[in-house]
Amino acid sequence: MMTDSILYMTLASAGLAAIAMLAYTGLTGWRGWLQLKHEELAARHEAEGDRTLPNASARIEIADLKERIRKLEAIAAGVDL
Repeated sequence: MMTDSILYMTLASAGLAAIAMLAYTGLTGWRGWLQLKHEELAARHEAEGDRTLPNASARIEIADLKERIRKLEAIAAGVDL
């Protein structure tokens, strides 16, 4: 009888240790994956730079330049505006 209880305690301890090792390994892998994704996002953000929308005055200036180009092309083509 004593050997049965010792056997059960040994098996339970070994099972608990195995579960703890698997949990630790899984958690380490999860942290590594999260760190990888964090670095990918940081690299993407650095590659994009500060690609923000131009402010209103820059957009107006671009529209004005496009209008001037359109007029110059019309003059070059001989079209009266």
